[in-house]
Amino acid sequence: MSETMIALVTGANKGIGYEIAAGLGGLGYRVGVGARDATRRETAVGKLRAVGVNAFGVPLDVTDDQSVTDAAELIERLAGRLDALVNNAGISGEMDPGWVQDPTALDLEVLRTVVDTNVMGVIRVTNAMLPLLQRSASPRIVNVSSSVGSLARQADPDIEIGPIMAAYAPSKSFLNALTVQYARQFAGTSILINAACPGLVATDFTGFQGPRTPEQGATTAIRLATLPDGGPTGSFFEDDGVVPW
Repeated sequence: MSETMIALVTGANKGIGYEIAAGLGGLGYRVGVGARDATRRETAVGKLRAVGVNAFGVPLDVTDDQSVTDAAELIERLAGRLDALVNNAGISGEMDPGWVQDPTALDLEVLRTVVDTNVMGVIRVTNAMLPLLQRSASPRIVNVSSSVGSLARQADPDIEIGPIMAAYAPSKSFLNALTVQYARQFAGTSILINAACPGLVATDFTGFQGPRTPEQGATTAIRLATLPDGGPTGSFFEDDGVVPW
């Protein structure tokens, strides 16, 4: 088995996910680029390899059980274990103008779709990859969340948290709560599990609105994916420190 550290980043063909893959690759990790779209996935792998990253493509639709199972089997064959899993794939769901999701008019199918990707997708991938992670001496799991999932910030009238997003924001609150439950399950083990807020990043996800670059948005996730043994677990971080739940 190779001693090179192995990472999988979901939704890694563009934006923050791509930069997380690039950052881990720059630290010497062999990186699986998880993505649904074959063309975009292989383009991303090619770009990463061109800058010296040891990258490989992982066909992965986080909403599809068989796709997730196949991805785990592929990593098993290619690497034999997994040292870091970054659950980055996520969607906002259909929005009204102004990035609004009105809870009084919310289409429940939109909510189901968002939760299937942003929450259930994380469960599918994490559980499928756990046998591989448990072969690592220092396994790390990072769930890419958002400060809009912070109930403390959402409920504080003195904090500008952005528009009402009745599907996306609660999906990140759900993800944060899930992160805590996984951390509790693996308390006292070598598995460290945390949530990361990338901040408001200018990508196609945000309509290229936001003060932060994808490289800046990737910073916290990269740090959490490479925590030393004995580092924090069951916490929620941004660049400036801990985000309140």
